[in-house]
Amino acid sequence: MKARVTVTLKSGVLDPQGKAIEGALRSLGIEGVESVRQGKVFDVELAAGDRAAAEAALKNACEKLLANTVIENYRVEVLG
Repeated sequence: MKARVTVTLKSGVLDPQGKAIEGALRSLGIEGVESVRQGKVFDVELAAGDRAAAEAALKNACEKLLANTVIENYRVEVLG
């Protein structure tokens, strides 16, 4: 079973990497970019055949390792 976990900074948390990317895009002449927020994506393959069990396992992984829940949000998508 495949899944995707997306981790992003919570709103209100400063994102210096996003600001640097934003500045770089502007210096490259890419117009219309108002702001950039940087995050992480994890593509995970699971042995579990049960969708609910896979989602629960990934949420557990996010809480323990993949996301710093003090400053980050995460979203789990079980793709099938």
